[in-house]
Amino acid sequence: MPEDVREKKENLLLNPERSTRLLTKTSHSQGGDQALSKSTGSPTEKLTEKRQGAKAVFNKFSNMNWPVDIHPLNKSLVRDNKWKKTDETQEKRRSFLQEFCKKYGGVSHHQSHLFHTVSRIYVEDKHKILYCEVPKAGCSNWKRILMVLNGLASSAYNISHNAVHYGKHLKKLDSFDLKGIYTRLNTYTKAVFVRDPMERLVSAFRDKFEHPNSYYHPVFGKAIIKKYRPNACEEALINGSGVKFKEFIHYLLDSHRPVGMDIHWEKVSKLCYPCLINYDFVGKFETLEEDANYFLQMIGAPKELKFPNFKDRHSSDERTNAQVVRQYLKDLTRTERQLIYDFYYLDYLMFNYTTPFL
Repeated sequence: MPEDVREKKENLLLNPERSTRLLTKTSHSQGGDQALSKSTGSPTEKLTEKRQGAKAVFNKFSNMNWPVDIHPLNKSLVRDNKWKKTDETQEKRRSFLQEFCKKYGGVSHHQSHLFHTVSRIYVEDKHKILYCEVPKAGCSNWKRILMVLNGLASSAYNISHNAVHYGKHLKKLDSFDLKGIYTRLNTYTKAVFVRDPMERLVSAFRDKFEHPNSYYHPVFGKAIIKKYRPNACEEALINGSGVKFKEFIHYLLDSHRPVGMDIHWEKVSKLCYPCLINYDFVGKFETLEEDANYFLQMIGAPKELKFPNFKDRHSSDERTNAQVVRQYLKDLTRTERQLIYDFYYLDYLMFNYTTPFL
């Protein structure tokens, strides 16, 4: 399959109106159960309604509480005292996020489509793991780990980038029926790994626009240059290459974007819904290896399995860090920098990231 088609399939814009059967919450009351109702008008409605037992499953789970309750982590398999500090940090993150959601939970959309809400979550049944994918926060290597845990590969170091992202080896939670989704949400260990929003944004820009890309240049690049670059040359308008960071930021902050959002720079709050799905483990890119290896020990992964530390693509490039971010931000006005922070405000708050120097 051509790379542009694969990229396009993998990075579908976040559109809540899916062509599959959707379920929406129809009531929200304090302390009350929330019902689910089937949306109508889908072109595949007749097909999906033919599923055996669909009505019975729907009725059974229609009164389940949402969000899914958080539960204590099972640390019985952690036998090494060196993880004490990591564990304390993890408990602080979990508590902080839980308290944030209790206080500001109303900021989430209560009428969220269930299948859309869980569409970024990968499933590993053997070790009972749910991993929400946040692009540019170690997700490629996390998928490698999930493939090894699934028995699909013997080593994370032997899996190519294409096999990780386009091989369709891993299952997503939205591929299951209602019963499968709710059972896993309530019994599996749910993990999300996040990153400082500014670093993640710059990392995405460098990856998609500073290197040849047969999907992002023609789809995003051409639209961005056409709208935000006065007197653009014909070549740039044709191939979409050479997007400047300032132009990319104008696109990001524009309420009338010429092309939609993309998972690589979408907010974590809209990718993983942390105030609807109570994650049991909150890892951070800034302490990725330490967090990941602690998590692997906690879920009973093979002793020899360690989280890989290599850069998935463009390995010769310097990793995007605070110093690199400063170089990109200096080309922006103070107002533009403030607006980026405002855009990612929820991510900064809920994951307790320090407000950047603007």
